[in-house]
Amino acid sequence: MTISLPDYVRDDIQRNVTFALEEDIRDGDITAQLIDADSRSTATIITREDTVMCGTPWADEVFRQLGDVDVEWHVQDGDRLSADTTLCTLRGNTRKILTGERTALNFLQTLMGTATTARRYADAVAGSQVTILDTRKTLPGLRAGQKYAVLCGGCQNHRIGLYDAFLIKENHVTACGGITAAIERARALAPDKKIIVEVENLAELEEAAGLKPDQIMLDNFSVKMLEEATGMAIESALEVSGNLTVDNAGGLPKSRHWFLSSGALTKHLQATDLSLRLLPVNPRQAEPRKSSK
Repeated sequence: MTISLPDYVRDDIQRNVTFALEEDIRDGDITAQLIDADSRSTATIITREDTVMCGTPWADEVFRQLGDVDVEWHVQDGDRLSADTTLCTLRGNTRKILTGERTALNFLQTLMGTATTARRYADAVAGSQVTILDTRKTLPGLRAGQKYAVLCGGCQNHRIGLYDAFLIKENHVTACGGITAAIERARALAPDKKIIVEVENLAELEEAAGLKPDQIMLDNFSVKMLEEATGMAIESALEVSGNLTVDNAGGLPKSRHWFLSSGALTKHLQATDLSLRLLPVNPRQAEPRKSSK
């Protein structure tokens, strides 16, 4: 499975890694100094649980910035992996491998956890007319990475940030003086930007539908209200948010395609359990210890 790296992700990787290494190393890795400066090692990273692969560009960037470590990947982003799968082999300066260990694993475990959650959601609606979308409920500083992980897990992205699409919610409607006024202002301000408007009842849905925004978000609509909505002449894409979750998405009317947005994709993740181990130079050596905490 090949997942293209969006431009908005590519632009963030270097600065993500630079900050993460700076917060960990600061004036130097004093523990790594216990090891001879010219020591060379081979290491592997494995997953201890079933997961979905994600984060190879971040791990690559960690060791690119540290230097003198080559990474050979045995899997690719988007792959479904079983426990004990070897993700990659690292070869190079021992100090650099161990200095970059935790930073690389932190990115991998977080992004793999996100992708695994997204895959569970995507599998739950497979074969239906439901597409799962993420939200902006992401870890600060890792928005692009988690959005990419959602793609690796088989779900889709909502807007990336506040800059690429209008999302007119109840507070914007109140501040603008109504749905019609808000949509008209959005079109005048940036006619090329996507417009999504949130509605809370059928009357608001009817008003919004008449203005034909790109997408209408139905906030906390009951199944009965959703059924009524399907009988209305609505050209806009319809998104549900609130009452319906991936567990009961099957209750959505089958007569049209639905988008279902869920903050759980990025905020309810559980990091994947990973381990980096140096391989013994002498095969008779004792089994290496687990990776550092």
